[in-house]
Amino acid sequence: MPSLPIQETILPIIQLAITPVILISGLGSLSIAMTNRMGRIVDRTRSLAGLFRQASPEDRQHLEEQMLIMFRRAKIMRFSMTMVTSSMFISGLLVILIFISAVARVDLSALILGGFATSIACLLAGLATFLHDLIVSLNAVQMEVVRAVGQTKADS
Repeated sequence: MPSLPIQETILPIIQLAITPVILISGLGSLSIAMTNRMGRIVDRTRSLAGLFRQASPEDRQHLEEQMLIMFRRAKIMRFSMTMVTSSMFISGLLVILIFISAVARVDLSALILGGFATSIACLLAGLATFLHDLIVSLNAVQMEVVRAVGQTKADS
């Protein structure tokens, strides 16, 4: 049995596997941004904890509120990063499934489609919670501004 040229056998398989690989690349960049944001949250929390230990009684309540907000934000970012990382993991599995499907000549199209849909759903969940963290952080900044300059100036 004569073998088919590479353009008719392996090349289409590689072309199919490119989409999840591109998705992984974009998700990697998003993960770096999220990791940096998480690092800033952790650093700010440690800074607030240090200030809390030395604070006067009237400042302690405000610092405690800020630390609780930071902890809440860290939990939000953890979920967001988990979803984006899960999306990357599932995309990696998709590459393997595409190759197995092609090499073993097994129809895994439903599994591949389900995996792709799951990967995108995880990505969307991660992005939604990332946006949620942005909203929570802006509210925390507003609290700081109101405390520093007063309510009337912060509203402008």
